[in-house]
Amino acid sequence: MSLVTAQNIVRVYGHGSSQFQALRGVSLDIQKGESVAIVGKSGSGKSTLMHILALLDHPTSGTITLNDQPVQSIKTKALNQIRNQMFGFVFQQFFLNARDSVLENVMLPLRIGGITGSKRRYLAEAAIEAVGLSNKKNNHAQDLSGGQKQRVCIARALVNNPEIIFADEPTGNLDSTTGAKIENILFDLQQKQDITLIMVTHDQDLAAKCQRQIQIKDGQIVSEKGAH
Repeated sequence: MSLVTAQNIVRVYGHGSSQFQALRGVSLDIQKGESVAIVGKSGSGKSTLMHILALLDHPTSGTITLNDQPVQSIKTKALNQIRNQMFGFVFQQFFLNARDSVLENVMLPLRIGGITGSKRRYLAEAAIEAVGLSNKKNNHAQDLSGGQKQRVCIARALVNNPEIIFADEPTGNLDSTTGAKIENILFDLQQKQDITLIMVTHDQDLAAKCQRQIQIKDGQIVSEKGAH
């Protein structure tokens, strides 16, 4: 079943002589439960595409459909709810609150979603356990290693039991050994929990571990490998 469909997505930034076309008519279909790598060099449009698929940015033209519903017809408040409840995000830069504990960082999406009290703590602790950091739950984020911080990001992405995890260069700031551990956690969770994993990377080895690889260049899809 198609979970996310993009049809003829165009994204233009700027005006007049400074205008830049980041995406030039991109169409793709992502099925529930699959792992997809969007691959390309810096400036290829891959991050722009992910931001549009994740409803963090709007296309200049074209349509995004989520569970057969065009997102243009969804009101802003409902879009915010979808992002909070249905999506999880893992970014290269971590975006953790440095002085908050691991537990507080992971509870943040639940707090935004209005989940309170013991349920919030229970869900956060379960997500922290899933990434093997239970012994660090009371540590401040600033006291963790890069690999531990990325695991906290994955726990935070997982805490709302999302249908889709968007990962933007999730191993980009990590050494190869730590990066391999993060990859294993992500793919293990994707398979065990039937999560759709949409990953942006320029790392061909990481992309090859996904069921499908979509190569993007100059704002257009130039090749596609793997099952559909």
